[in-house]
Amino acid sequence: MFDRVLVLAPHTDDGEFGCGGTIARFVEEGKRVVYVALSAAEKAVPAEYPSDVLKTEVREATQLLGIAPSDLVILDYEVRDFPRQRQDILGTMLRLKNEHDPDLVLLPSSFDMHQDHQTVYREGLRAFKSLSIWGYELPWNNLVFETRCFVGLSEGQLEKKIAAVRCYKSQAFRDYASEEFWRGLATTRGTQIGVPFAETFEVIRWMIP
Repeated sequence: MFDRVLVLAPHTDDGEFGCGGTIARFVEEGKRVVYVALSAAEKAVPAEYPSDVLKTEVREATQLLGIAPSDLVILDYEVRDFPRQRQDILGTMLRLKNEHDPDLVLLPSSFDMHQDHQTVYREGLRAFKSLSIWGYELPWNNLVFETRCFVGLSEGQLEKKIAAVRCYKSQAFRDYASEEFWRGLATTRGTQIGVPFAETFEVIRWMIP
């Protein structure tokens, strides 16, 4: 029902964490996937790494998922300051809509508590209100989550997600950066629909033109 997918990641790595397996599946199915990272979070990078390390890591990670280098967009919004930049972010999203003409948009869910993620959700809803929108799951930011849509994953697609997560060596200290976490979550979501592995999404809008 869709061929052109736009992934909106507030920060480099959010897209891989939230829907990396689904990206890998969509690419394998021949869909065009455009990945937009609104911030490389340079102010939040651990001191032992170069401030722009996340730009290198997201290039490696998205390539492993099968995204063409020309379909990766890295922007320079300030981390943790998206609410103040809300209007400019909306304008950027409208430009992305015109440039890439997506028929499905993946972005943070309405339950995500991070201020940058909330801004991407709210402005994304405005910019893409005529399109199908799914909200991806980032458990550490969610008090609750509505598992309304599931995408089954093969072992190979899950492995691509885990390999992409491993590219983020600067984020390896985080509890949710481990293979055990992602394999366990994918197994749990798969069990809910009777398949080995899955990712789940909040259905924000579902359009059948």
